[in-house]
Amino acid sequence: MAADTILTLQDVVAGYGRMTILNGLSAAIRRAKITTVIGPNGAGKSTLFKTVFGLLGVRSGKVTFDGQDTTSLSPRRMLDAGMCYVPQGRNLFPELSVRHNLELGGVALSDQSRLGARVDAMMDRFPMLREKADAQASTLSGGQQKLLEVARGLLLDPKLVLIDEPSIGLSPLMVEEVFAILKSLRDSGVTILLIEQNARQALAISDYGLVLEQGQTRIEDSAAAVLADPRIAQLFLGGGLTASGDKP
Repeated sequence: MAADTILTLQDVVAGYGRMTILNGLSAAIRRAKITTVIGPNGAGKSTLFKTVFGLLGVRSGKVTFDGQDTTSLSPRRMLDAGMCYVPQGRNLFPELSVRHNLELGGVALSDQSRLGARVDAMMDRFPMLREKADAQASTLSGGQQKLLEVARGLLLDPKLVLIDEPSIGLSPLMVEEVFAILKSLRDSGVTILLIEQNARQALAISDYGLVLEQGQTRIEDSAAAVLADPRIAQLFLGGGLTASGDKP
């Protein structure tokens, strides 16, 4: 693994039951950068995240994270290795307070005596959480709830954050706020791997773009190059990428 690469997938095959979704997918994710994963519905974007995080078994191929073969590791082991996953939708306990929801992100801490300090550090990083610490999570706006989910994932001080569709249900203003948080995390050395329905807006804040189609990597390039590629418009209009235009 190259020094500037934190995650690699080599010919990964995975799926559900008899259905294969990832068909020999290969990719290299750069350290301390934002990479946005795009592609049509069914391309394998969310399946990629579940496979990398250990929620879905790898049938063949290899996953390497931060120099370690993590192909067969469980989600708990992936947390310990320095990866966190913020899935689609709302994943909070609505009747619990903001503080208690945040504390639940630290259940995997090997040293529980550090939990209080980690929670305080997150509240320092995101002052809104301190202001709303005793409020029920259900009273937060959609954007505030997403921010709480991200903060909870950061409690374990991850090296890589997988975040799936963070803008769903958010106002344009809150989307900008969430994206600003992702950029600040990148600038602090955290690697972000992002799936986002608003592909153009996500690529605009990203360093790299990864385009999937039919469970394979079709384009892997700088975000600027992906944005400028005329084949992307074709892809999102429902057409497939032509073989003559594919990159190896």
